[in-house]
Amino acid sequence: MYFKIAFGNVKKSFKDYSIYFLTLTLAVSVFYSFNSIESQKALLELNKSTASYIDTLSDLIGVLSIFVSVILGSLILYANNFLIKKRKKELGIYMTLGMGKSKISKILVLETIIVGIASLISGMLIGFIISQGLSAFTSTLFDVNMSDYKFMISTSAIMKTIIYFGIIFLLVMIFNSVLISRYKIIDLLIASRKNENIKFNNPLVYLITFILCILTLGFSYKFVIDVGLDIKNPKFIVSIVLGIIGTVLFFYSLSGVLLYIAKKNKNIYFKDLNIFIVKQLNSKINTNFVSVSVICLMLFLTIGILSTGISFKNALESSLKNTTPFDASAIMYITKGEKIQSIEDALNALDFKFDKSEQRVYYDIYNSNLKFNNIFTKYETKLDKKILSTVGKQNIEFIKISDYNKIRKLDGKNPVDLENNKVILMSNNNTILNILNKFLEKNNDIKIDGKNYTIQNKKVLTDALHSTGLADNFLTLVVEDNLTNNLPIQSSNLNINFKDDYKNSEEKFSKLFKKYKENKLSYDKFGFVNGSTKEEIYANNKGSVTIILFSVIYLGIVFLISSMAVLALQQLSEASESIERYKALKKIGANDKMINKSIFVQTLIYFSLPVSLAFIHSIIGIKVVSEFIAMYDKPDIGGSSLMTAIIFLIIYIGYFYATYTGYKNIVKSS
Repeated sequence: MYFKIAFGNVKKSFKDYSIYFLTLTLAVSVFYSFNSIESQKALLELNKSTASYIDTLSDLIGVLSIFVSVILGSLILYANNFLIKKRKKELGIYMTLGMGKSKISKILVLETIIVGIASLISGMLIGFIISQGLSAFTSTLFDVNMSDYKFMISTSAIMKTIIYFGIIFLLVMIFNSVLISRYKIIDLLIASRKNENIKFNNPLVYLITFILCILTLGFSYKFVIDVGLDIKNPKFIVSIVLGIIGTVLFFYSLSGVLLYIAKKNKNIYFKDLNIFIVKQLNSKINTNFVSVSVICLMLFLTIGILSTGISFKNALESSLKNTTPFDASAIMYITKGEKIQSIEDALNALDFKFDKSEQRVYYDIYNSNLKFNNIFTKYETKLDKKILSTVGKQNIEFIKISDYNKIRKLDGKNPVDLENNKVILMSNNNTILNILNKFLEKNNDIKIDGKNYTIQNKKVLTDALHSTGLADNFLTLVVEDNLTNNLPIQSSNLNINFKDDYKNSEEKFSKLFKKYKENKLSYDKFGFVNGSTKEEIYANNKGSVTIILFSVIYLGIVFLISSMAVLALQQLSEASESIERYKALKKIGANDKMINKSIFVQTLIYFSLPVSLAFIHSIIGIKVVSEFIAMYDKPDIGGSSLMTAIIFLIIYIGYFYATYTGYKNIVKSS
């Protein structure tokens, strides 16, 4: 009997359950999709070469899933609480008819089980489809051939999803039982008559707060634009704090400002049901300004993460082409007094042998004792100033023209002739390149040890001196050999190209560098050589970028679902609390069309306000992140922004439509 009642309640109240059901379904599908990552076909092929990255990614997704389950669990409890509040009168009638609290709890438990099973099944079905798309996305990231692709279902992810959501549903059942045990019949029966009082502060308070909010956000934007993503700079922390405070102040003052502006426009204020809409929005924002502020910040993170994540990946991969000219490279930083003073000495001590097909070049980088601040004393823009303040104490390195030409020869390029008393200016770091080229437009000489040297090149040379995967050459001067005679060697370097047996050579040098990285060689006898093969650099880049990308996309989508669900539930909660107001509108002559229009407008505005401020925050955030990405390559956020917009719109429109429909049904049924 109880199951029949519970099933009937769910069926009858399906429209009321729509937001709850939608949230559960999306939560389950996203949770399953990301936790099935280790079982995807593409990843199974990858385990042979990049097993450590896949293990790390799977472990990280597992840890994040605990955090995500806490967020989703809190969200589901919040949604469930809304449903219980809405059904107080119904539950009160059950008690009036003689049904005990334990029996009512039993019905609610059965309802939770029915909704839970339905959402798990529907969420899993959607998750199966999404996970295949995720598999294709992973294959693209790792350049895996999908020709032998097969549809795959992860049993471990299914079990994990059932266990996690089973625990959440168990908590919901306990929560409902405790809640019912505390209710009295009279409270349940008169709950629908209780109404939320609309309280308004002095308009001057709202106006002053709004001005403070504009100033706070203005300073926040200025500070973060000035310092960029320099998290060690105090201004960066201040900008974050001011941004949070400014967001809270914005939504606190917004209700009063909206009311003030609306009242000043009499033609709009008194048209149709606009006066009612403004009062409703004023009341809701005034009550929920803290939660709306949190939602705005979560949406900002979501938009920023999804928009720049793919762009960051593309920039890193693009930079690899320019920063890995050799099949392997190694570097040893020189410390005066040590036994081993070069990579060549270290390899000789190891009795390491090169094959004839392994072409190599040894070269040294010298510490010039010159800093950026010694040369660049003027700047043209604020951006130049910001960059130079960051790299001002950076060393300018020297390399001999003879060594530079050996590197060029190994790279298949023609040698360069350096005339007397001239230098060549080199850099491959995009952050500083623009400044250096502007410097060359107005200067053709540079002072070294009190003597002027002419800069031979008119544009900065962007050659990479070794394979690292990073554009780490801020500024190197190619100088005459004798100019380095009295300078200390900063680092000893080695570049190698494999000709015939690439695979064996790659494995050979990979094992050599691994011994050093794992500290298997005595430092006193063999020094420390930090090296990588080109293949390792590409694999490391793809692995680390994929780990970061999957993590932020996972969190971003969860934040988006949570934000939209809370906005929806707040609106539906308002619908239940405002029934008497809508009855009053009906009595004074408002027809269904006018009421439906008022519901549509206030729902649209309520959904749009946090999104609008989040979008403004995102413009600043994306600008700052794009400048950071430019260190690697020119960012292109067009594709990732389009993907973000599509994901955002699908979830936004789904929740908006479900909220609008649910709101109308609540008002209509009352």
